[in-house]
Order: sequence, then C-alpha cells, then structure tokens
Amino acid sequence: MKNSLKVERAKQNITQAELAVKVGVSRQTINSIEIGKFVPSTLLALKIAFVFQTTVDEIFTLVETDWI
Repeated sequence: MKNSLKVERAKQNITQAELAVKVGVSRQTINSIEIGKFVPSTLLALKIAFVFQTTVDEIFTLVETDWI
C-alpha cells in the first residue's frame, strides 16, 4: 500500500509526534506507516484522514501487488 502521509503532514506543518497524539498512536507507528512497514487499521486510516480533512483514498492507495 502506498501513502502520501508524509506529504500531507508537510502541507499542514504537522510533525509525526503531533499526528500521533491526534490519532492516539505512537510516533513510531506514524513513521512505520510512512515508510510502508505498517498498514493502518481502517479506524486509524479514518482518523488520519479526518485530521487532514480529506478521504482515506486521498492518502492511502492500494497497489495491485498488495493482493496478488
């Protein structure tokens, strides 16, 4: 799964730590999502999208190889 989380954070000038507090996870979790080591739950993805006032599919993109 690809994501534009780092880009969204930069647009809004939000650190990983600040985003982590807003969505109730650790900074390490945000980092792991950004580098593609962790796929967030649906609830976490929705919370992240809410913080950035956008949709989940604007931040997270399913890649064909994710399910093949």
